[in-house]
Amino acid sequence: MLRRLLLSLATVACLAAAPRTMRVDYGHTGDASQETFGLERVVIEPLPWPGDPAKSLDSSNLGKYFFEVDDKATGKPLYSRGFASIYGEWETTDEAKTTRRTFDESLRFPEPDRPVTIHLKKRDAANAFKDVWTFDVDPRDPAIDRSLPPSPGPVLALQKSGPPADKVDFLILGDGYTAAERPKFEKDARRLMAMLFAQPPFKEHRSDFNVWAICPPARESGISRPSTGVYRHSPLGATYDAFGSERYVLTFDNRAWREAASFAPYEFVEILVNGQTYGGGGIFNLFSTVAADSLWSPYVFVHEFGHHFAGLADEYFTSDVATTNNPARPEPWEPNVTANPEHPKWAALLTPGVPRPTPWKKAEFEAHSLAIQKERRAIRAANKPEADMDALFVRERAFETRLLGTDTHSHQVGAFEGANYESKGYYRSQEDCIMFTRDNVGFCAACRAAIERVIRMYAK
Repeated sequence: MLRRLLLSLATVACLAAAPRTMRVDYGHTGDASQETFGLERVVIEPLPWPGDPAKSLDSSNLGKYFFEVDDKATGKPLYSRGFASIYGEWETTDEAKTTRRTFDESLRFPEPDRPVTIHLKKRDAANAFKDVWTFDVDPRDPAIDRSLPPSPGPVLALQKSGPPADKVDFLILGDGYTAAERPKFEKDARRLMAMLFAQPPFKEHRSDFNVWAICPPARESGISRPSTGVYRHSPLGATYDAFGSERYVLTFDNRAWREAASFAPYEFVEILVNGQTYGGGGIFNLFSTVAADSLWSPYVFVHEFGHHFAGLADEYFTSDVATTNNPARPEPWEPNVTANPEHPKWAALLTPGVPRPTPWKKAEFEAHSLAIQKERRAIRAANKPEADMDALFVRERAFETRLLGTDTHSHQVGAFEGANYESKGYYRSQEDCIMFTRDNVGFCAACRAAIERVIRMYAK
């Protein structure tokens, strides 16, 4: 009892010593050819900064964007992180070629004790980060919003492994759950959390995570799905059909989910939506989403969290997507795909003597997958029941397991052509991966290494 009391007092003292959490909310406006930024507000969140002060600078080289908080007087970096954004995806869509839009975004960091200069950077054509917006923040500015936003409801500790500064703090937010459905949310969150920690390398690092949960009550059950005429004013604003892609679930209401999340320690966020239709999404260092009641929610949850947590790219190349790649095939920043099969990012993991590019049953896989996609489009066009789509995916998974599970190269680490939405010119580290198919194979070698690297960035 005394030992627990001392540990509790030590945790409280640690939190009391930590700086508060500062958040800069801003607008990101533009189209496919140009972008601008505008400051909306600076706020102080309700809780102390959850991170380890010894791990304030990011050397991972992940993300399409990067921000750095510098001491204004000396130029010394105080905090930095790479990230991706909804805007960063949207600017590669067809809509961005003809339409100018604004997306709300945020930067979070420990509240400084002196004036700072914030540099927002973006990768250029050579993949180097270059300043695209610079502005100053003085923590003594009386215009900084220190008010307390409305409480989203109780914070559930689904797993508490230690003080926030010593652990990866993972927050699961519920959207589209009524007050009466709160027990369902907790059950869904615990079920999917167990799925994540059953998957290596998260399994081996479970004790490095705290998992929190918050579920703001919705007025009605479910979220919007505009393509079928369903609209819901859910607390976090999650919706299907993002960028016109029927399975893509995002929220464009940055303030709503940020204010709800601010009541728990977090570095990573999952938005768990109350829905049965297959859907999800994941953006590096922003959030990931999943429809809780889909037959495929365990797969989607883990797959999309891989995008959000470690910046993993999609390794598939036959599905319909709203975004487009650069036809010049530049080297992607994502750690699990490459345009250079002879010298991939995962060179240290290569199977000795493996040929590169590495042969696999690509033609057979591609022909079957394209036929499946044609069937999928027909099912959606006819507005058939979700069970028909599930049956199609079951057939697809059976084929993938049968084809890839018997391939002689299935366990080799090499450079397998077909990745990053492209049949040619991009390569993945292994023949199969949860970022490639639904056949329950787990993460490939490059993905596992990338995930472990991020865990080390946050956990002691």
